[in-house]
Amino acid sequence: MSTSRLSRWRSTILADITPLKVSLDFRRIFFAQLVSQIGTQMTAVVLLLQIFDISRSNLATGIVGAVAFLPMVIGGLYGGSIADARDRRAVAYWTTTGLAGFSLVFAGMAYSDLRLLWPYYVLIAGQTWLSAIAQPTRMAIIPRLVGAELLPAANALAQISWNIGFTIGPVIGATIAKSYGFGWAYLIDALSFAGAVYAYWRLPPVVPDSDDDHKAGLASVLEGLRYLKGRKNLSMTFYVDIVAMAFGMQRVLFASIPLAFYGLAVVGFGPINLSLSGLLFAAPAVGAIVGAVASGWFTRIRRQGLAVVASIIVWGGAIALFGLTHQWWLGLIFLAIAGAADMVSAVFRNTMLQAAT
Repeated sequence: MSTSRLSRWRSTILADITPLKVSLDFRRIFFAQLVSQIGTQMTAVVLLLQIFDISRSNLATGIVGAVAFLPMVIGGLYGGSIADARDRRAVAYWTTTGLAGFSLVFAGMAYSDLRLLWPYYVLIAGQTWLSAIAQPTRMAIIPRLVGAELLPAANALAQISWNIGFTIGPVIGATIAKSYGFGWAYLIDALSFAGAVYAYWRLPPVVPDSDDDHKAGLASVLEGLRYLKGRKNLSMTFYVDIVAMAFGMQRVLFASIPLAFYGLAVVGFGPINLSLSGLLFAAPAVGAIVGAVASGWFTRIRRQGLAVVASIIVWGGAIALFGLTHQWWLGLIFLAIAGAADMVSAVFRNTMLQAAT
């Protein structure tokens, strides 16, 4: 293959890293968020493992999803209104600092060997609420850093960073929890936020446009919902994602599925034994990374809504097949396919939302 043809193939298939080249602020946030996302996913997995260790109950781990649901919805809606009305840099800085604080509290609870479940549920609700505020704010910063033309590429890179965390974090978290205890995993997570806190501190103010008079609060949330109602292409992205996540996201069961479905707790790869729970948590992210790395063709997609619908159909089919298999390696493959489909959906949903707002 000639050099020119190889270059064209790379630009067509592989992820476009131009945003990392042209924006120092985006580059700094990209790598800082990569590290903090690894820590965040360590804590997400270790919390489920610890709750299952305390209770030996699938119901107890399932309650994690229930207690997180309302804070996630309320925080996400309110977070969007904050991103429209406040300095996004300040919001991202303080929410990231607060999330590090939650991880420190979890570490203290683990080291004190607290066996009550309700304090964990309360803190998970608070952590979810703060994270739901942080996420739309972080995404709303990206257009200011790279511009509209590079948004699809920047979102694909953000998905790579996000999913590397989802891949590495669960395996590291489960391994550390098994070898050194739950507390160490939470402490490492707290430290992982340091780079992100610094990256947001270094940003210039990211304030709303001068002609934008939005104010954070219920009125702004209701205004946003009215705006969403009038934009069918945007409302569709919310509805299909909520349905897909509510009925197809089974992460809370990954702590118990290895023994219940496969009769295994660990799987061996030569001299290395890895937690099967950690691998289940990581598998969707592995697929998402593969999809994101091969995202060069995203910029040529014009019917982005259709791409979202197709991706969610693939997600649902892969999750259904995962539920039907009793071979752990086949289950990992189906989860990876689901993760790749979810990544494609997320990139186009974020691009549509950012372009419209």
